[in-house]
Amino acid sequence: MSYKKITETPSNYDNLEQMDTALLLQNINNEDQKIADAVALVIPEITKLVDALAERFDKGGRLFYIGAGTSGRLGILDASEIPPTFGMPHERVVGIIAGGDTAIRKAVENAEDHKEQAWLDLKKHDINENDVLVGIAASGTTPYVIGGIHKAKEHGILTAGITNNPGSPVAEISDIAIAVNVGPEFLTGSTRMKSGTSQKLVLNMITTALMIKIGRVKGNKMVNMQLSNDKLVDRGTRYIVEALAISYDDAAVLLKKYGSVQEAVNAYEIKKAK
Repeated sequence: MSYKKITETPSNYDNLEQMDTALLLQNINNEDQKIADAVALVIPEITKLVDALAERFDKGGRLFYIGAGTSGRLGILDASEIPPTFGMPHERVVGIIAGGDTAIRKAVENAEDHKEQAWLDLKKHDINENDVLVGIAASGTTPYVIGGIHKAKEHGILTAGITNNPGSPVAEISDIAIAVNVGPEFLTGSTRMKSGTSQKLVLNMITTALMIKIGRVKGNKMVNMQLSNDKLVDRGTRYIVEALAISYDDAAVLLKKYGSVQEAVNAYEIKKAK
């Protein structure tokens, strides 16, 4: 092994069981405060990924996440939030976890050790060279993720790897390596903590920036969100009021007619210009 496996190094704290609750929480928070700074250092790599994604999305490409355990669940979480937040079809951002949907709630034994399975899972979605594959693995050594990235590259698909061990196999094999060094975990080896939090931050950055760049946001508003409950209908109505300087009731009528803030605003402005 030619790299230091930071995710397995001993915690900066010891005798955790002897700490009172307040001290435990304070020390966890002390470690958490280091995460955003670590993410800031990989913004150049995230930038490359977002720009490449935007180019491919404009041509109908898709974003795929693969991972195992916490990493896989975080990919699925990010993917699942794209349709309600940005009104994109479910198949444009897809999260796949080792072990299948069962593994979202309950660990599936040895699922991450199958190096060929990720590509089999990806082929079910007809992944192709217009798409982008992002492998997520805190350790950077997960066979499921490594195997998926390797096969994707063989098929001319752009790959990125999100890991917390710089120099790890996932970082080395990926076209774009996003290696976030958050240091040792508060609880030694528990990558659901700082490593997982850093992954969530990076995923937020990737898809939010991507959706802005492909026109799913206007100003600072979610103008394509799905209007799936009263709270979101009210939010969308208020967005239209702000954008067009019309009454709340008139905005509500427009939103109901056109089904999205962006469509309502565009239709109103076109009609007004005639």
